[in-house]
Amino acid sequence: MTRTALTNARVLLPSGLRDDICVVIGDGEICALSSAPPDDAMIVDLGGKLLLPGFIDTQVNGGGGALFNDDPSVETIRTIATTHARYGTTGLLPTLISDDLAVVERGIRAVDAAIEAGVPGVFGLHIEGPFLSATRRGIHSEAKLQLLQDEHLDLLTSAKHGKTLVTLAPECATPAQIAQLVASGVIVAAGHSDASYEVVRAAIDAGLTGFTHLFNAMSQLANRAPGMVGAALEDDATFAGIIADGHHLHPATLRVAVRAKGAHRLMLVTDAMPSVGTDSPSFMLQGREIWRDGNTLHGSDGVLAGSTLTMAGALRGMIEQGRVPLREAAAMASATPAAFLGIGDRTGIIAAGMRADLVLIDREFTVHETWIGGEVSTAAART
Repeated sequence: MTRTALTNARVLLPSGLRDDICVVIGDGEICALSSAPPDDAMIVDLGGKLLLPGFIDTQVNGGGGALFNDDPSVETIRTIATTHARYGTTGLLPTLISDDLAVVERGIRAVDAAIEAGVPGVFGLHIEGPFLSATRRGIHSEAKLQLLQDEHLDLLTSAKHGKTLVTLAPECATPAQIAQLVASGVIVAAGHSDASYEVVRAAIDAGLTGFTHLFNAMSQLANRAPGMVGAALEDDATFAGIIADGHHLHPATLRVAVRAKGAHRLMLVTDAMPSVGTDSPSFMLQGREIWRDGNTLHGSDGVLAGSTLTMAGALRGMIEQGRVPLREAAAMASATPAAFLGIGDRTGIIAAGMRADLVLIDREFTVHETWIGGEVSTAAART
């Protein structure tokens, strides 16, 4: 086994930053953390930059000009994963927004095939809709929305590989259906929902464990109607994704979420669209043109349509706007989503025995290198 010793870096361990160790990787794993490189290891000098656990993004609609809904195929997944690896993402869930169930079936089969083919960084699939509220649909097409029926459960539980995350509106499903999905190994999150606090609590009791882009497209917290936001902020066991791009949330709202959920339950997501990694001013989304205005994406009606965010940008946003220390913000980008997906025993932190999923960044949050399972991503951004 050829081993590589990553030296001269500020390494972020669960206990904090260390500048006196090297990270030895081989056979796709972190072999050891040592004070000096082994004699038989190839030495790589990281130039004093920050070495962090690789980022895990549970909500990625597209990237590199490709949209998963447009062509649910292995090549589309490869394009999306390669693009986001340039920005430090070592694991992701390609995400389908609300569509016909035939497209959902194609997406499931494509992710299975991508994992079988060894496409780096694919951890499973996120099915966001079509079982969502028309009232809180955001950019999702109302024509695609429907209630969850028992006959849909076989499809949603049919993936052979990786993790399946389903975002649904609790008012569009029953607690029994949620419980059945969870019993079959599906991770269920709530989003695009106008559900009352009581309906959300019933969904949590049935096994729902996540909230999709907290605060956005969900019933808000009011004095006598806590809504989905209130249920999410109150609950200590559930996880919540959050878009820290400075557009989806006011910085004060971001900080409220941090105080309520903490770094162990709040996770960074991008909700990225095809614009990431391209200079294109627009793209088509189910027949509608989506325009890029600076770092925001919106339809002709002004509704936000995902984001141009990268995980490196999300990390920066959480630190600068959320006023969160690097150690906690990095956990929100790695260890916390790993825990949410149930893979925290394999990835998400830098420790001996873990997968060698790593990202090298500088003080400006520019990604200089990415390792996925110990393999260098030569497409890493360097500017």
